[in-house]
Amino acid sequence: MELEQRKVLILAADDFEDMELLYPLYRLGEEGTGVTVAGLDSHSLRGKKGYGPLPVDTTVDRVSANDFDALVIPGGFAPDKLRRSETVLGLVRDFDNARKPVAFICHAGWVPISAKIIKGRRATSVSAIRDDMVNAGADWADEATVVDGNLISARTPADLGPWMKALLRALGG
Repeated sequence: MELEQRKVLILAADDFEDMELLYPLYRLGEEGTGVTVAGLDSHSLRGKKGYGPLPVDTTVDRVSANDFDALVIPGGFAPDKLRRSETVLGLVRDFDNARKPVAFICHAGWVPISAKIIKGRRATSVSAIRDDMVNAGADWADEATVVDGNLISARTPADLGPWMKALLRALGG
Protein backbone atom coordinates (compact mmCIF):
# COMPACT_ATOMS: atom_id res chain seq x y z
CA MET A 1 0.00 0.00 0.00
CA GLU A 2 1.38 3.41 -0.93
CA LEU A 3 1.94 6.09 1.69
CA GLU A 4 -0.85 8.22 0.15
CA GLN A 5 -3.31 5.56 1.24
CA ARG A 6 -2.06 5.44 4.83
CA LYS A 7 -3.48 7.24 7.86
CA VAL A 8 -1.48 8.15 10.96
CA LEU A 9 -2.75 9.33 14.33
CA ILE A 10 -0.63 11.74 16.37
CA LEU A 11 -1.48 12.03 20.07
CA ALA A 12 -0.90 15.50 21.49
CA ALA A 13 -1.32 17.62 24.60
CA ASP A 14 -0.01 20.99 25.69
CA ASP A 15 3.75 21.26 26.14
CA PHE A 16 4.56 18.75 23.39
CA GLU A 17 8.17 18.92 22.18
CA ASP A 18 7.67 21.19 19.18
CA MET A 19 9.92 19.42 16.66
CA GLU A 20 8.81 15.95 17.76
CA LEU A 21 5.26 16.73 16.71
CA LEU A 22 5.83 19.12 13.82
CA TYR A 23 8.46 17.05 11.99
CA PRO A 24 6.29 13.91 11.69
CA LEU A 25 3.22 16.04 10.92
CA TYR A 26 4.88 17.75 7.96
CA ARG A 27 7.10 14.85 6.85
CA LEU A 28 4.16 12.45 6.67
CA GLY A 29 2.16 15.16 4.91
CA GLU A 30 4.91 15.46 2.30
CA GLU A 31 4.37 11.80 1.49
CA GLY A 32 0.63 12.36 1.09
CA THR A 33 -0.11 10.36 4.23
CA GLY A 34 -3.29 11.37 6.03
CA VAL A 35 -2.41 12.72 9.46
CA THR A 36 -4.85 13.36 12.30
CA VAL A 37 -3.84 15.18 15.48
CA ALA A 38 -5.93 14.08 18.48
CA GLY A 39 -5.92 15.96 21.77
CA LEU A 40 -7.30 15.18 25.19
CA ASP A 41 -9.94 17.84 24.51
CA SER A 42 -10.75 20.18 21.62
CA HIS A 43 -8.67 23.21 22.63
CA SER A 44 -5.72 24.28 20.47
CA LEU A 45 -2.33 23.26 21.81
CA ARG A 46 0.94 25.02 22.57
CA GLY A 47 4.35 23.48 22.21
CA LYS A 48 6.92 23.39 24.98
CA LYS A 49 9.07 25.86 23.06
CA GLY A 50 6.14 28.12 22.15
CA TYR A 51 4.78 26.81 18.85
CA GLY A 52 1.08 27.35 18.54
CA PRO A 53 -1.69 27.54 18.63
CA LEU A 54 -1.88 24.12 17.00
CA PRO A 55 -5.48 23.13 16.37
CA VAL A 56 -6.40 19.52 17.01
CA ASP A 57 -8.39 17.63 14.40
CA THR A 58 -10.31 15.60 16.95
CA THR A 59 -10.18 14.26 20.49
CA VAL A 60 -8.85 10.91 21.72
CA ASP A 61 -12.32 9.72 22.66
CA ARG A 62 -13.45 10.06 19.02
CA VAL A 63 -10.79 7.92 17.36
CA SER A 64 -10.13 4.21 17.02
CA ALA A 65 -7.02 2.25 16.15
CA ASN A 66 -9.16 0.56 13.48
CA ASP A 67 -9.21 3.82 11.51
CA PHE A 68 -5.43 4.30 11.34
CA ASP A 69 -2.33 2.50 10.13
CA ALA A 70 0.11 3.88 12.73
CA LEU A 71 0.37 5.90 15.92
CA VAL A 72 2.89 8.65 16.71
CA ILE A 73 3.51 9.92 20.25
CA PRO A 74 5.73 13.02 20.47
CA GLY A 75 7.68 13.80 23.62
CA GLY A 76 8.05 16.90 25.74
CA PHE A 77 5.90 17.32 28.83
CA ALA A 78 2.78 16.17 26.94
CA PRO A 79 3.35 12.43 27.53
CA ASP A 80 3.00 12.97 31.29
CA LYS A 81 -0.50 14.30 30.58
CA LEU A 82 -1.37 11.72 27.94
CA ARG A 83 -0.44 8.74 30.13
CA ARG A 84 -3.05 9.76 32.70
CA SER A 85 -5.86 9.18 30.20
CA GLU A 86 -7.33 5.68 30.18
CA THR A 87 -8.65 6.44 26.68
CA VAL A 88 -5.10 7.15 25.45
CA LEU A 89 -3.73 4.02 27.11
CA GLY A 90 -6.50 1.94 25.55
CA LEU A 91 -5.67 3.36 22.12
CA VAL A 92 -1.98 2.54 22.54
CA ARG A 93 -2.85 -1.04 23.55
CA ASP A 94 -5.23 -1.35 20.58
CA PHE A 95 -2.53 -0.24 18.11
CA ASP A 96 -0.05 -2.63 19.71
CA ASN A 97 -2.48 -5.56 19.78
CA ALA A 98 -3.17 -4.96 16.07
CA ARG A 99 0.63 -4.96 15.47
CA LYS A 100 0.36 -1.49 13.91
CA PRO A 101 3.40 0.80 14.22
CA VAL A 102 3.60 2.69 17.51
CA ALA A 103 6.29 5.38 17.14
CA PHE A 104 7.39 7.27 20.25
CA ILE A 105 10.29 9.57 21.01
CA CYS A 106 12.06 11.09 24.01
CA HIS A 107 9.76 11.29 27.06
CA ALA A 108 6.90 9.69 25.08
CA GLY A 109 8.16 6.33 26.33
CA TRP A 110 6.10 7.06 29.43
CA VAL A 111 2.91 6.38 27.45
CA PRO A 112 3.77 2.80 26.38
CA ILE A 113 5.04 2.21 29.92
CA SER A 114 1.67 3.22 31.37
CA ALA A 115 -0.13 1.22 28.66
CA LYS A 116 1.90 -1.78 29.85
CA ILE A 117 3.15 -2.74 26.37
CA ILE A 118 6.90 -2.23 26.92
CA LYS A 119 7.79 -5.26 29.07
CA GLY A 120 10.13 -7.62 27.27
CA ARG A 121 10.47 -5.28 24.30
CA ARG A 122 13.58 -3.50 23.05
CA ALA A 123 13.27 0.30 22.99
CA THR A 124 15.05 3.58 23.57
CA SER A 125 14.16 6.97 25.04
CA VAL A 126 15.75 10.09 26.37
CA SER A 127 18.27 9.01 29.00
CA ALA A 128 16.28 10.86 31.70
CA ILE A 129 13.60 8.12 31.63
CA ARG A 130 15.96 5.19 31.05
CA ASP A 131 15.31 3.89 34.58
CA ASP A 132 11.54 4.16 34.02
CA MET A 133 11.85 2.12 30.83
CA VAL A 134 14.08 -0.51 32.45
CA ASN A 135 11.88 -0.74 35.56
CA ALA A 136 8.88 -1.31 33.26
CA GLY A 137 10.71 -4.27 31.75
CA ALA A 138 12.13 -2.77 28.54
CA ASP A 139 15.43 -3.87 27.10
CA TRP A 140 16.69 -0.28 26.83
CA ALA A 141 19.29 0.63 24.20
CA ASP A 142 21.21 3.88 23.76
CA GLU A 143 20.64 4.07 20.00
CA ALA A 144 19.20 6.76 17.75
CA THR A 145 16.24 4.59 16.76
CA VAL A 146 15.19 1.14 17.91
CA VAL A 147 12.66 -0.99 16.06
CA ASP A 148 11.20 -3.99 17.88
CA GLY A 149 8.35 -5.43 15.88
CA ASN A 150 5.79 -2.65 15.64
CA LEU A 151 7.46 -0.43 18.27
CA ILE A 152 9.61 2.37 16.83
CA SER A 153 11.40 4.46 19.44
CA ALA A 154 13.96 7.27 19.40
CA ARG A 155 15.89 9.25 21.99
CA THR A 156 15.68 12.98 21.22
CA PRO A 157 14.98 15.51 18.44
CA ALA A 158 18.51 14.84 17.15
CA ASP A 159 17.19 11.39 16.13
CA LEU A 160 14.14 12.59 14.18
CA GLY A 161 15.63 11.62 10.79
CA PRO A 162 16.25 7.91 11.46
CA TRP A 163 13.04 7.68 13.52
CA MET A 164 10.92 8.98 10.65
CA LYS A 165 12.73 6.77 8.13
CA ALA A 166 11.87 3.75 10.28
CA LEU A 167 8.23 4.83 10.50
CA LEU A 168 8.01 5.43 6.74
CA ARG A 169 9.48 1.96 6.12
CA ALA A 170 6.94 0.45 8.52
CA LEU A 171 4.17 2.19 6.59
CA GLY A 172 5.44 0.67 3.34
CA GLY A 173 7.43 3.63 2.02
